[in-house]
Amino acid sequence: MTDAPEALPDTADASNVSESGGPVPLLDPREGIPPVVADAEAYAEIVARFAAGTGPVAIDAERASGYRYGQRAYLVQLRREGAGSTLIDPVGCPDLSALGEALADTEWVLHAATQDLPCLAELGMRPTALFDTELAGRIAGFPRVGLGPMVEGVLGLTLEKGHSAVDWSTRPLPEPWLRYAALDVEVLVDLRDALEAELAAQGKLDWALQEFSAIAAAPPAPPRVDPWRRTSGVHKIRRRRQLAAVRELWLLRDKVARERDVSPGRILSDAAIISAATAMPLNATALQALSGFGPRVHRRALEQWMTAIEAARAIPEAQLPPATAPHEGPPPPRSWSDKDPVAAARLSAARAAVGTLAESLNLPQENLVSPESVRRISWAPPADPTPEAIAAALSGLGARAWQVGLVSPVIAHAFAESRNRPAEHRPAESRPAESRPAQTRSAESGTTTE
Repeated sequence: MTDAPEALPDTADASNVSESGGPVPLLDPREGIPPVVADAEAYAEIVARFAAGTGPVAIDAERASGYRYGQRAYLVQLRREGAGSTLIDPVGCPDLSALGEALADTEWVLHAATQDLPCLAELGMRPTALFDTELAGRIAGFPRVGLGPMVEGVLGLTLEKGHSAVDWSTRPLPEPWLRYAALDVEVLVDLRDALEAELAAQGKLDWALQEFSAIAAAPPAPPRVDPWRRTSGVHKIRRRRQLAAVRELWLLRDKVARERDVSPGRILSDAAIISAATAMPLNATALQALSGFGPRVHRRALEQWMTAIEAARAIPEAQLPPATAPHEGPPPPRSWSDKDPVAAARLSAARAAVGTLAESLNLPQENLVSPESVRRISWAPPADPTPEAIAAALSGLGARAWQVGLVSPVIAHAFAESRNRPAEHRPAESRPAESRPAQTRSAESGTTTE
């Protein structure tokens, strides 16, 4: 039985303070911990209740990252005026499309929306309009934008965050976890309202609304090409056959993890994959001597991993994976000074100018404009890089209107400055090698000259 809920402070007042002068802790949801909805009858009642509610709906989802395979939701929390709060178990209610349809014309309030939207979409829930309190905090210039710091800094309340990394696939879910989950949506709409007012006061509300619209309208992300290349430590692998071993081990691990519904890292660590691919052991005994394959690993499992290594060893040379991933767009910026020193100078000038503008607007540089967009335009600028041409290029790369309006003239001016700057005044990395001092050139080649 749940203890009687503590009275919730007046969340409309951002100056909430406890008797000790600090933020007020939120200990219980105002109506207590709601029962977990896990059957069709209870779910139908929730759909009707939330359809009859008013105003925005606060939504959150809990996953079992690090425990289970994939990013599916194991608990969905909602709160809406007139409907109260609810906790839905997607294991018992795997299709939430009726709830999604009931809330289709409602603004969804989420924190870090892009993290939760994919798993909500798997359940049949997709928003048409949303407000992302984490992104709103970034645009408003808050230094810490986690839900806890935002609630404390904006509303003067503290949320317990001790259960964020637990195994949410556990059944039944412990009461402290359910209390934590319900509190995550308890004041989300209050936070949304306070941030909307702050953004309006800063003249940034339209910027945020454009960002939210773009998130809501974004299509599902396509599958990653060669996801095995994201194995931690793969940059240490230099030979293509070793790279093939990384691929074969990763694919086998992924297959086993999917079949067992276990996080891949619990099957075999990335470090173990890199260790095995580097050593390319000839047998299970040699494999067991490597880090990550100690005496606890069963002989059958060792033989399983050896099949992947042997498969990599048998691949014809012509079919080995390329040393670098297929890539569209410009090369890595570290190589620009050698490939195209003029482009390197453009990039350096554009980055500096965008950074200065972002600082003056008190928002992160990556939220002002995508770093990838700056790289692409710097590598292949319009033939006549006027502000209008830069604006068209940025729009083609997906920049929002507010970003285009602010950044286009700044980048155009930076390009002009980099073009007009005498070569001897450019940074060394943006000048042609032949124009750099002899000592610099020879240092790059491993020799020294006076």
